[in-house]
Amino acid sequence: MNILLVCSAGMSTSMLVSKMREAAEAKGVSCTINAVSASQLGEHLEKTKVILIGPQVRYMQAQITKQAEPHGIKVDVINQMDYGMMKGDKVLEQALTLAGK
Repeated sequence: MNILLVCSAGMSTSMLVSKMREAAEAKGVSCTINAVSASQLGEHLEKTKVILIGPQVRYMQAQITKQAEPHGIKVDVINQMDYGMMKGDKVLEQALTLAGK
């Protein structure tokens, strides 16, 4: 399963990606997790299952959902507290729940 985290520049989510990867490994969950900027999103839709949006760009949710829907991709905004505290396990659970896993 491919999970994309989207923020304005793709940088602020990179630490969270590391925490999510650690949580996935600890749980034995096989997935690919990457962070991209909103402007790069179109290049990464093909094999993506879930898109999680950084809370600082939640205003882009409608636009991102419109891009993702034709590909059957689920979209949600990352919980602000989990994002701020870098709770990779919680954000991973959010992605898995969104994907129906």
